[in-house]
Amino acid sequence: MKTLARRMRRLVVPHSLRYQLVTRSLLIMAVLLLSIGVFQYWFMKNFLYKNQAEAMFTQMNSVPRELVGAEPMPDRKDRQNQGQRLEKLPGVNGGAPAQNQPAAPADSSLEPVNGEGRRPYFFLPDTALATVDINGNVTRLSEEGGHPMPSISKEQYAEILQEVKANNKPQYWVADGSDGSGRQLVVFRSTLGAPGRTGDTFIQMSIPTSSLDDTVLQQLMIFVVLSAAALLAGIGLYLPVIRRTLVPLSRMVSAVQRTDAGTLNERLPIGQGQEEIDQLANSFNGMLKRLDDSFRAEREAKEQMARFIADASHELRTPLTSIHGFLEVLLRGAMNNPGQLQSALSSMHGESKRINKLVEDLLLLAKLDRAPQLTFKDTALDELIREMEPQLRMLAGKREVLISVQPKVQGVYDPDKIKQVVLNLFHNAVQHTDPETGRISLTLAARKDSAELSVRDNGPGIPEEHLPHVFDRFYRSESSRTRRSGGAGLGLSISKSLVEAHGGDIWVESAVGEGTTFALRLPRKQG
Repeated sequence: MKTLARRMRRLVVPHSLRYQLVTRSLLIMAVLLLSIGVFQYWFMKNFLYKNQAEAMFTQMNSVPRELVGAEPMPDRKDRQNQGQRLEKLPGVNGGAPAQNQPAAPADSSLEPVNGEGRRPYFFLPDTALATVDINGNVTRLSEEGGHPMPSISKEQYAEILQEVKANNKPQYWVADGSDGSGRQLVVFRSTLGAPGRTGDTFIQMSIPTSSLDDTVLQQLMIFVVLSAAALLAGIGLYLPVIRRTLVPLSRMVSAVQRTDAGTLNERLPIGQGQEEIDQLANSFNGMLKRLDDSFRAEREAKEQMARFIADASHELRTPLTSIHGFLEVLLRGAMNNPGQLQSALSSMHGESKRINKLVEDLLLLAKLDRAPQLTFKDTALDELIREMEPQLRMLAGKREVLISVQPKVQGVYDPDKIKQVVLNLFHNAVQHTDPETGRISLTLAARKDSAELSVRDNGPGIPEEHLPHVFDRFYRSESSRTRRSGGAGLGLSISKSLVEAHGGDIWVESAVGEGTTFALRLPRKQG
């Protein structure tokens, strides 16, 4: 009992799922039991009434026709004055029995009349027997002072008798008693052609419904008690079942409560035997993954922004420091020396060009990050590469340049941006190859739905740990920050953004000591 009480206290939390499941389940059970009880009451009541009506109809079939045709049964004090006439009934006091007349039923009683004769008197306990003609005139056959007759009007008799006449089968009606003693079950039977009657005659038998109603109510009370006991037992059995059923959900709640920004990589258990809980766990795990990816991307973006600011500051500081140094030299009198003046101005001009190029690259990246604005038109990539060949060979210097271009490689591109990508990749190869022994190959080939362009060099290669970062802004694989080789580290980032703006992709393959290959794939869209 204490355990059940503790469970009940935990259960009585109106907004808890456990409380709602139990209360709603019990409510449904109560409604179902109530519906069953109402149906049982109605069915049993009709069943008992129908059985009683059939029994009464059978008893009415055994009523002697002579009794139906006799005068109404007098009171005991008047029977002596009528004894002689009643003795003349066939089969009474030694009178000649009527032919084929059935013997008196076993439950009839014979009462002495004038001490000489005996008349048959049909005895049906708690019943009232009468005859009714088609006009609704009632003649009582049972003993006066016994059970009261039902209260039925002549209009009601007319409707009932017409129905009985059309279908002389066991049927019953319920009417109030004539003295207000309660409701009665009334059964009629047609007795057409009964002796001593003219026209249609019907037998009416009625019995109080109190005993039948008591039986129905007793059964209903038993059902109510059993239903209440079943509900109480259901609560005791349902609570542990509900608690066990909600264990996976409780585990999920505990796991969610432990989840924070530092534990987003943890996942809820799946396969706990409940499809809905497993679906919820899958959905929640997906949400945790998205949150984890979002937090990781945010951390990476912050780190990248910090690195970007540091690299941009470094890239801008170097030329600005150089310009500042040359200006100081000029202010100290070098401007009066034509040779020193020319050298300083040339150096300052180169540094300013470097700053200008860096700023332009940063602006271009910012535009590509927001919404790249490209001018697309039909472009023959093979012709574009051939146009660039003199410029590429001039950039290569003494390096060996191999260009292999498949003819008629066409698509819809922005030719200026494609040129910039090719120049960035080729310039990157030039920076990382030996000026004397370097070898650079550029290949263009058409595939089924795309065009592939690759730039391969025989430089020192890129270590494997640096490959995932080569397209990051300001990233260089060299540990030194000198600029003897390499630019600001924005060319590959710009190339990647431009290729993606065309709907393509770019990747790198490299091995230390064997060289590096940058390749890109562009869709061959038709204008």
